[in-house]
Amino acid sequence: MCGITGWVSYQRDLTAQQDVLDAMTETMACRGPDARGTWTAHHAALGHRRLAVIDLPGGAQPMTVDTPDGAVTMVYSGEAYNFTELRDELRRAGHRFTTDSDTEVVLRGYLEWGEGLTDRLNGMYAFAIWDDRTEKLVMIRDRMGIKPFYYYETDDGVLFGSEPKAILAHPLVEPVVGLDGLREVFSFAKSPGSAVWQGMREIRPGHLVVLDRQGLRERCYWKLEVTGHTDDREVTVRHVRELLDDIIERQLVADVPRCTLLSGGLDSSALTAIAALQLDEKGERVRSFAVDFPNQAENFQAIDVSPTLDTPYVHAVAKHVNSDHSDIVLDGSALSDPAVRRAAVGARDLPIGLGDRDNSLYLLFKAIREHSTVALSGESADEVFGGYPWFHDEEQRSADTFPWLAGLGRGMGPGMMLHEDLKSRLDLETYVRDNYLDARRSAPVGDGETGLERRMREVCHMHLTRMVQSLLDRKDRMSMAVGLEVRVPFCDHRLVQYVFNTPWSLKTFDGREKSILRGATRNVLPASVADRKKSGYPGTFDPDYLRAIQEQTRELINAQSPVLDFYQRDLLLAATKAESQHITQAQRAVLERALDLAVWFDLHHPVLQLD
Repeated sequence: MCGITGWVSYQRDLTAQQDVLDAMTETMACRGPDARGTWTAHHAALGHRRLAVIDLPGGAQPMTVDTPDGAVTMVYSGEAYNFTELRDELRRAGHRFTTDSDTEVVLRGYLEWGEGLTDRLNGMYAFAIWDDRTEKLVMIRDRMGIKPFYYYETDDGVLFGSEPKAILAHPLVEPVVGLDGLREVFSFAKSPGSAVWQGMREIRPGHLVVLDRQGLRERCYWKLEVTGHTDDREVTVRHVRELLDDIIERQLVADVPRCTLLSGGLDSSALTAIAALQLDEKGERVRSFAVDFPNQAENFQAIDVSPTLDTPYVHAVAKHVNSDHSDIVLDGSALSDPAVRRAAVGARDLPIGLGDRDNSLYLLFKAIREHSTVALSGESADEVFGGYPWFHDEEQRSADTFPWLAGLGRGMGPGMMLHEDLKSRLDLETYVRDNYLDARRSAPVGDGETGLERRMREVCHMHLTRMVQSLLDRKDRMSMAVGLEVRVPFCDHRLVQYVFNTPWSLKTFDGREKSILRGATRNVLPASVADRKKSGYPGTFDPDYLRAIQEQTRELINAQSPVLDFYQRDLLLAATKAESQHITQAQRAVLERALDLAVWFDLHHPVLQLD
């Protein structure tokens, strides 16, 4: 896992631009605390920050292979979980390796198969290859978009980076945000390829972008497809378990300490239990971590996406699998610390976070990093197996909008409490509607699929191509901000494709959410956890946290912060005065967003173009 950046210019000599490359590379220091490297040629400059996970002595980057026709150089972020098999195949084809790293496998794989390498990789990755033989840059992002990758087209080339901040560090780039950028910030409806910053794009999952002297072009190399499903329930459940066993075994490979993120829900408990079995065979004990808050049992308020406390279930799993477990307890003062918010917003580059849930995730990962370098997460299982409440609510799943928006409470929709003039300019309702219709049109439909099966095909596709992108981006940014590599087994493309093609009736064969996953892993879980209802990542209900963010927002108002131009001031002020036991979810969310916006302005000084 690492941070990458680079610059290709066909009209400049980039060997004279080392200071610019250094500035871009240093923005990725948190993603790669172990080493840095840069490489320049006449028309290409590549930068790399390394988090060493496999082959710690080797694997330095940028990595170059010299050929008779010219050098081929790569910067790479991620992990190829099938690198051992690929290395064996490449050796049989005549390649000789000088390191044990997966990085060299990917680079030599390009030499052997060219862009066809994409069809062979299993993993999470974002990498760029400068091929001096043809003066071509190839940029590739993994199938599910686990690793971020951005680019900015210039008059004579391109800039790229793992995160927008690497591109924004370049003097050619002005941090301009237009109406569409703000629509992305406030709409809860992520548009594939959008990067918010004007002129910047995100490489879409399963895509590669190629730049040569003829220009820049993008190509899709993988997407979800309808393939039909003929396996019965027993075979389906067994195959999912076989896939999970293989996936987790691959993703436990590392030359550094690793652990699991354990919430006590079905997803994280299943992967922790399987990991425990596999490590036990090697004489090892699985390490697990969970987040908790002081007095959470006394302050807890059940909501649809989080109906139960995590801790009792966490401890039940830890005892059941004999994990070496730790609870990371975060109090309200830590969560409301302005320095923590600044770090969290800085990690995401955008004020589109989830308030205390972002702050707590950052602090959780920071604490875990003191013990482990790699963590396995249950992220995306809800999207793959159909776990959210709205999958199973007829009104929400049939609504003519994104199902996750249909269930929002009063005042919680896109643009809540925004200033009326700004709300009118943004016209978020139309923006969300257009995004929804585009998402619906892009969903593949099987022959003869009608009614509920067809609708759930669309709903599942929306989650796997839209919603999951926001969650994966959040997980990556918060973890890499502290140099922690988080792996997501449920995003293995083989599992995603297989489960996507199971009929909805099979996904819910026991009348509940995530039936297939429950059936595949029940035998390794405590009954209480196997039967637990879906509960999302927890938030704090600490009244000290609420009082702190109210006070901090009042300070923004008194200081006449530019953030006030975004909101109806009277509503914002009312939210700062509400009693903690009576504050609504909408009021709390707006306070947190206002504070995030203030940090964002201070960090990036965005230039708003609202015409």
